[in-house]
Amino acid sequence: MSTFDWSSKTLRPSEFPTVLPVEAFDGLVLTASKLLHKEPNCVLINPDKDAGSSVVVVGDVHGQLHDVLFLLKDAGLPDNNKFFVFNGDYVDRGAWGLETFLVLLAWKVFMPDRVFLLRGNHESKYCTSVYGFEKEVLAKYGDNNRGKHVYRKCLGCFEGLPLASIIAGRVYTAHGGVFRNIPATPSKRPKGKKNRKVIVSAEPAPLSLGSLEELLKARRTVLNPPWEGQNLIPGDVLWSDPSMKPGLSPNNERGIGLLWGPDCTEDFLKKFSLKLIIRSHEGPDAREKRSGLGGMDEGYTIDHVVPSGKLITVFSAPDYPQFQATEDSFEAITPRPKVNPYYDFEDVIDSDEELDLKKMVE
Repeated sequence: MSTFDWSSKTLRPSEFPTVLPVEAFDGLVLTASKLLHKEPNCVLINPDKDAGSSVVVVGDVHGQLHDVLFLLKDAGLPDNNKFFVFNGDYVDRGAWGLETFLVLLAWKVFMPDRVFLLRGNHESKYCTSVYGFEKEVLAKYGDNNRGKHVYRKCLGCFEGLPLASIIAGRVYTAHGGVFRNIPATPSKRPKGKKNRKVIVSAEPAPLSLGSLEELLKARRTVLNPPWEGQNLIPGDVLWSDPSMKPGLSPNNERGIGLLWGPDCTEDFLKKFSLKLIIRSHEGPDAREKRSGLGGMDEGYTIDHVVPSGKLITVFSAPDYPQFQATEDSFEAITPRPKVNPYYDFEDVIDSDEELDLKKMVE
């Protein structure tokens, strides 16, 4: 970690391979990918109450390497009695997405049963090609076969990231939130059964919450979560947002995922005997445009309070976006370093709308 901290402040982006040669990169990512791909879509985390174990849940960090290092220093490093769940969105927008992701992969390899990395919507080919991570990788490893190789390996690793976790049987964590039930499709007419009729409803089935069994069976190994078809659960888990309006509806503003109200939070908690949902996915800029929901100035908000428990949004990238002075979900002890990133974002329109990037300079 200290090496990346030093190199990010001292070296030009194009000098990064002197810190981490591509051979070392390949070894780390291959080892981490094997671990991640073996984990289920929803990992079960069971800390030992008698040993005084704790679980730290971290929201979006968006390439803010130094804030991640401060967070680990303040919260304490992972150990036998301290679990970490990182809730996605490690890359894009910040200048050190690659270093941030690699630091977390190293911790995963070092303590695979104590560090859990979940997928965010930015861990996809679409988002990384639009919001900066692809350009960052190519600036560091070269806009050539080597740089493209590193980017492809990162995408492959993203595909292995689990979608959600359940902590101590009571806390559900996911980047976006809840997910829908996928109605079974009618089977094709068997050959030789000419008189058998298959009735297909012309009306789409109403939206309803899915089951944990459906979550476990979903296919997460996709570069971009689908917004149509039968494999919709990954997109729901990564892109959905809470609302104060009751019910479950398509998230038309984002074009993927769902909007769900307090009644759905209650149904989800009660159905699975949970007490809390922790999600991320929305920073202060996104919350400015969402009526009825709290802002993110403190790094977290309590969005729904229902009889069975609560829904909380956690965002761990302080001073994000650049024009807002926000806190992360932990109190920082040491001031953030004044380091000029190798590129800046000219304007932040919304959490997942297209950005205009200034020309990258070395």
